[in-house]
Parts: sequence; structure tokens; C-alpha cells
Amino acid sequence: MNSIILFDFCKTSKKEDWQVVNDGVMGGLSKGQFLINKEGNGLFQGTVSLANNGGFSLLRHRFSSLDTKIFSKFKIRLKGDGKTYQFRVKSTIDDRHSYMYSITTSTKWKTVIISFAEMHPTFRGRSLNQNNFSGEKMSEIAFLIGNKKNETFTLEIDSITLQ
Repeated sequence: MNSIILFDFCKTSKKEDWQVVNDGVMGGLSKGQFLINKEGNGLFQGTVSLANNGGFSLLRHRFSSLDTKIFSKFKIRLKGDGKTYQFRVKSTIDDRHSYMYSITTSTKWKTVIISFAEMHPTFRGRSLNQNNFSGEKMSEIAFLIGNKKNETFTLEIDSITLQ
């Protein structure tokens, strides 16, 4: 079986490989942050605020375009807070839309398998009338929380693999 590790967090991982984008880009007041915790996992945490028309925090990792035709799914090992997060992918960083899949987390570690075919196109929270993710190439992966309520959040990520 072919597989490739997109990201495997460890104590020496660079948090600079990931970028947090909060709703402040649109006037909101949400505050997400990212760090590598003492266990060596990626930790995305903060507060989502609906004030000033806000309501989301996003953690993204951009990379050179990757040919992914031989793969059909993501395998993600993570632990959360029981809240729902979106896992997102972009074919190119120039795309305005993302392909997303909702993940409801648990306070225990779990492995989530996401078929490319299950990832549907969205733009600014709206579904688009386009085909689901083809999986031919990608250049960005991301996690987003935006459940239309004020809330704190904690998402711990161990690894992201293509299969």
C-alpha cells in the first residue's frame, strides 16, 4: 500500500511550518494559536468569538504542489475537546475555495480516515455546486473551527498521512 506522511509532529517540529488565520482578517475577535506541546504534538487552541461578525480560527500548512493521483484518502491521528472541526485541503494555494470534511473530536486519541471523494467544495462557509475533491494534487491542508458559537477550543494533532 502506498502512503506518504504529510506531517508527523515531534518535539523538533517547527511551529513556523503552520500558520494561524483568525477571523480578524474580516474584523472578528477570535484568537487561535499554535504550538508544539511537551509531548511533541501540534496543539491548536484558542477562543472563537462571534463579536464583530467573527466566528472562526484556521490552522493551515502550505507546501509545494504535490501530485497525489496515486492516493485516495487522508489518515489523521488527533485528539480534541468533543467539538467539530473542519479538515480542509486546497488543490492550489491560488484556489479561493477549499474542500472540507467535518470531524467531531473526542478527548481520546483517534484515527480518522477521510476519503478524497467525501470532501466537498466550500467557500466562506457555503457549499459550492462543484465536484468533490479529485485528489489529483494539493498544496494546502488546514483545520478550521467555526461552529457559529462563542467557544474555547483545543485540538491536538499527531500525524497526517496520505494513503
